[in-house]
Amino acid sequence: MDRDGFPRVAKLKDGSSVEISLASVADGSALLDFYRSLSDEDRLVLTDDVTTPDWLARFLAKLDSGAATSLVARADGRICGEATLHRNLHGWSRHVGEIRLNVARDRRGKGVGYALAAGVVKLAIDMGLEKMVAYFVASQVAARKTFERLGFRKEAELARQVTDIRGIKRDLFIYANDVSHIWAAMEALVEDSRPHEGQ
Repeated sequence: MDRDGFPRVAKLKDGSSVEISLASVADGSALLDFYRSLSDEDRLVLTDDVTTPDWLARFLAKLDSGAATSLVARADGRICGEATLHRNLHGWSRHVGEIRLNVARDRRGKGVGYALAAGVVKLAIDMGLEKMVAYFVASQVAARKTFERLGFRKEAELARQVTDIRGIKRDLFIYANDVSHIWAAMEALVEDSRPHEGQ
């Protein structure tokens, strides 16, 4: 296995599986193909135009510098989901990481997003980050539920904060949580679910 326990296989709700691995510069072309495969609707509120070579060059530079860490999910030889942990290496928010998550439409509702998000949370804790944030618009109901399962809660709602690629203003939801508490709680649940002596 690579560092941090990746790659690993994640079993999905429908009985299928995906491989979750750390993205590297070598995955650049496959990442660009993945993002170009998303519909205009799926890309409405992304923070950047992820279909351009310029975006890819900036993203790979962040991976190389450590300012971003990416996990990708693969099935049938192609990337079907990607989650990125963005962080400031210096300054007053260096203890905070931001998660961005995208999953192919035909793989949603099966657990791919949860597997990626949980993996990124674990990476954040291993890096010593203390808080995670994620940003959503109102229409991203499934994504918000995924993060709520990981203990994230809405901290703020900013009216008309986002302008999507069609020029429409949307409200922004800011979700956050103390990830060290999340993982400790998850590990406690795992421990409690194990058979104890005499059971």
